[in-house]
Amino acid sequence: MAAEGDFLARYRAVSNKLKKRFLRKPNVAEASEQFGQLAKELKQQDCLQYAAFCNLAMARCEQTLFNAPGEALALTDAARLFLSSEKENRALQAPGFDEHLQAALNCYSFAIKVYIEMNQPVMAASLCLELGNALKEMNRPGEAIVHYQRAVELQTQTPIEALLSMGEIATCKILTRDYDGALSVFTEMQLMCQERGLQLPGTSTPVGAFLDIVATCEISRVLLLMLLEPPPQKLLPEHAQTLERYAWESFDPHSQVTFLPENVFLLLQSVVMACQEKDTESLKSLQTELWPLLTAEQNHLLHLVVQERITPSGQGI
Repeated sequence: MAAEGDFLARYRAVSNKLKKRFLRKPNVAEASEQFGQLAKELKQQDCLQYAAFCNLAMARCEQTLFNAPGEALALTDAARLFLSSEKENRALQAPGFDEHLQAALNCYSFAIKVYIEMNQPVMAASLCLELGNALKEMNRPGEAIVHYQRAVELQTQTPIEALLSMGEIATCKILTRDYDGALSVFTEMQLMCQERGLQLPGTSTPVGAFLDIVATCEISRVLLLMLLEPPPQKLLPEHAQTLERYAWESFDPHSQVTFLPENVFLLLQSVVMACQEKDTESLKSLQTELWPLLTAEQNHLLHLVVQERITPSGQGI
């Protein structure tokens, strides 16, 4: 309590220096520096929320000085401190009303706004991603989607970064069991790779990181289509076109999907046939073969496909 009282006394003393007095202009720069020093000391003492409040006061001073970079930095520091405080409370299972999380959200929001006003969309997008990642770690994927989406909107000049952010959106949709939404995102990502990605001269085949993203999206889309099993009348043309590539009736060795390894393509083709034939035993065997070749997320989707065949949920996943 003594430390808390000392903090309040010093905070008030610095705040008093900012009050307007007759024929005397407040020294805002000095106050900002003192708030910053107090924030550092409180952080060292592990009083994270108090340090965050000092950073907020520092941000207000920087705003008064029209120092936008300093304001954005102070707001970002405050947001991270509030977030750390929230994580500590959760680790201790302390009761609360998410007040530190709400404060962090507000600080991130203001910092992002400042960076946008400074015409620095990359910095703004990085904070959106940071907030999205934090919410996902806190088991709030539904809330994280909004911030990942905002990051995508800010990353129009950097296609690779935008695609990675879209991948995070798809992951969050899978975590919230919005499989149809995840399928739409993966389809959009594949289209974006073909439209904006680097391509081999004279072809429409993406190269480098774009090729890896196309391959990842292709596998996830096939697995999601097997999970959702949309009826033919509701199957979108782009999804029908994808499934046609894996149909044995139209199989042509020369028209194999070029962006997937041959073994993965053939195993996926077998998965599609096993699902169509409702051959659960073959599907289990294929799951074992595919397991080391897929990502954790894709293995989760494949597991759901197998489980749906063994014990149908009847919920129209």
